[in-house]
Amino acid sequence: MATARRLARDLLRAGIVVVSGLARGIDAAAHEGALDEGGGTIAVLGCGVDVVYPRQHDRLTHQVRQQGCLVSELPPGTLPLPRHFPLRNRIISGLSLAVVVVEAAERSGSLITARMALEQGRDVLAVPGSVVSGCHRGCHALIKDGAGLVETAADVLAALGMDSRAPVPDVAVRGGVAGEMTPGAPIGLDDLAGRVGRSAPEVLAELGLLEVEGVVARVSGGLFVRLD
Repeated sequence: MATARRLARDLLRAGIVVVSGLARGIDAAAHEGALDEGGGTIAVLGCGVDVVYPRQHDRLTHQVRQQGCLVSELPPGTLPLPRHFPLRNRIISGLSLAVVVVEAAERSGSLITARMALEQGRDVLAVPGSVVSGCHRGCHALIKDGAGLVETAADVLAALGMDSRAPVPDVAVRGGVAGEMTPGAPIGLDDLAGRVGRSAPEVLAELGLLEVEGVVARVSGGLFVRLD
């Protein structure tokens, strides 16, 4: 949990938004690390956005709502049923440029997120740990299969092609996506990807961040529009 909190805090300092699931343990620590730096965190829920789960996260949920963003595909009032959580994991990975597995046993929900991330063309990274408790066997298996090894936030930034020593530009201009959009003129994902010379999944991930920042809005017909 200390590692998750430190990674999230350091990534926020580098201009990276932290996405997690607001669950007990690692998820909560990641959100708390981001909040330590003033926000910049997205919590994807397995219930309606008006339902607090787990109950002891009432204060944390309020903080994320105030300083970050709560996301759910489920209607308001939907209770947290077990089947909802594996489904929400695909949204966590879909919103992300890379997935960092901080701790995972052999049968862990985090490995579901890692698998979905690979299917979505995202980078998968993992933090190694002790071989004694078994709590990191899932992480070690991912590393054996080619996942990037993470010890510090600099490892994550390197996987994203960012220099940890360089200042990070505002998300509104990073990658040139917003710069290729004409304010007020809707554009499709494929057309925008062609303009910036990047893959559609990469552009979609950045559009998600731009939506959170209030720079871009999704409109009817699957189009996006720059608001300023």
